[in-house]
Amino acid sequence: MILTLIDWTIIAVFFFIVLLIGVIASRSAGKNMTEYFLGGRGMPWWLLGVSMVACTFSADTPNLVTDMVRESGVARNWAWWAFLITGMVTVFIYAKLWRRSNVMTDLGFYEIRYSGKPASFLRGFRAVYLGVFFNVLIMASVTLAAIKIGAVMFDLKPLITVLISSIVVVVYTSLGGLKGVIWADFFQYSIATFGAILAAVVALQQPEVGGLSQLISNPAIADKLSFLPDFNDRSVLITLFIIPIAVQWWSVWYPGAEPGGGGYIAQRMISAKDEKNAIGATLFFNFMHYAIRPWPWIIVALASLLIYPDLESIRVQFPNLPENYLRNDIAYPIMLLKLSPGWLGLVIASLIGAYMSTIGTHLNWGASYVVNDFYKRFINKEASEKKLVATARATTIALMLFSGLIALTVMENAGQAFNILLLTGAGSGAIYLLRWFWWRVNAWSEISAMIVSTLNAIILIFVVDDIYLTNTFMDIFTTKLVLSVFITSIVWVLVTYLTKPEDEKILISFSKLIRAGGPGWAKIRKIREMQGEEQETTPWEMPIQILCVFIGCVVVYSALFAIGSFLYANYWQGIILSSFSVVGIIALFKFFNKLNADK
Repeated sequence: MILTLIDWTIIAVFFFIVLLIGVIASRSAGKNMTEYFLGGRGMPWWLLGVSMVACTFSADTPNLVTDMVRESGVARNWAWWAFLITGMVTVFIYAKLWRRSNVMTDLGFYEIRYSGKPASFLRGFRAVYLGVFFNVLIMASVTLAAIKIGAVMFDLKPLITVLISSIVVVVYTSLGGLKGVIWADFFQYSIATFGAILAAVVALQQPEVGGLSQLISNPAIADKLSFLPDFNDRSVLITLFIIPIAVQWWSVWYPGAEPGGGGYIAQRMISAKDEKNAIGATLFFNFMHYAIRPWPWIIVALASLLIYPDLESIRVQFPNLPENYLRNDIAYPIMLLKLSPGWLGLVIASLIGAYMSTIGTHLNWGASYVVNDFYKRFINKEASEKKLVATARATTIALMLFSGLIALTVMENAGQAFNILLLTGAGSGAIYLLRWFWWRVNAWSEISAMIVSTLNAIILIFVVDDIYLTNTFMDIFTTKLVLSVFITSIVWVLVTYLTKPEDEKILISFSKLIRAGGPGWAKIRKIREMQGEEQETTPWEMPIQILCVFIGCVVVYSALFAIGSFLYANYWQGIILSSFSVVGIIALFKFFNKLNADK
């Protein structure tokens, strides 16, 4: 595809603004670690919320949704829609706890909650395990999407695409730190959202599609439209709906949807002005992420089925496309070729923005782990603030290089990385929920879960023949997921009871810091009473928090399916679902102040 002058102008202006943001933010980012990684702990909810949405809207996200819809229909999105429950639990239960912890990164949690060498090991190992291994895998998946877009739209070689897509994001991320990333996210998300909507509008205008009503009524995609899986097909129902809702949301560690919050979501909660801003940011994020954002991608995916009904039709149209890139996720960038000059430049800028917002977040997040939780903690404890910031900037460059290498040599499609990440963290999620509310969870609980879940993933992916897992009511991947969750959960619970509790002083200190309540900390509160300590009077808020989680899920799911109902011309259904969402929002505002968010 040949870009016109106006396309190149739009892209150039976009790059200039992003770089300018990085330069301006660098004035404060270089002062110290708090400024570089947490924006000075003074960020407002609306800016943090947009940043959370932006960093989960990457160049590979539309590709992933397209892959799901083309293969299994709209209902396949329950693989990630189910994580809304995790998100709402984070909003109403864990956001304030993270803000109270006052740690630099969420890995700093380990040495305020656990004690001794196991706690130190856990912090250092996960700094490398998550900050490098997991982080590079995620960035490689996002970079793969950029490679496919470059190959389809501009016939660029993979290496050239990686170089072009990496340079600007490394510059502004390394210069501006978290503050630069967040303000760039705000700008990039605005462009990316407009671009996604524009892509959907153009897809509907194609002669093979004939508009929204013709798309929805076309019998060729009738079996792809349902929000819910076919309840008469037990295997599909279990795989696409029951397992994600009943098991996946609480049992699996996945970046951006960690049980109890974590990673870059925790980083933003920690950087908030106060607890109310932390809660507000995560609530806004979950509503935008799950209710508003998916439909433009779904529309493009459904339209692509009418224009390119199978992979062979894509191969015929693009004979030079490398065979390893020929997957269903390639349909999204192919549909963008339908755009006209000017609009094409804007949509390309939106995809670049989506790519850069995600990569920028992961680079800053990964560098925070490597520098704060590994380098400073174990290698150079006396390093000055300037030295630490310089190390963070060097780490940012190294992480980008590693992820580009993996994208060029290993990755094939967006769904591949999604499944690997889910399986590797399967079974460990419950610990991240319980460790705040049950004193008995210890460092060995997490270490055992991490080791066993990783071994499970290796064995189930590379050793076990899939033929042995075909005689179940679930697909092969879901069977692997459930097996891993079961084995890992049994092991970490046994290890918890077979190993000693954490040091009493650490448990007392932690319970004071987060103002721990509820039955899970009753023993520690009793010890504090025996020592003559005055107990806090903060009420046990869990019942109302759980109610808010339920209402929040109703609000977002109702809004998600109300939008879908209106698009499908099911107006009465859309009105009813919208009413549920509005009533739920009113109820949430009513309960919000009762959560003592600013205590």
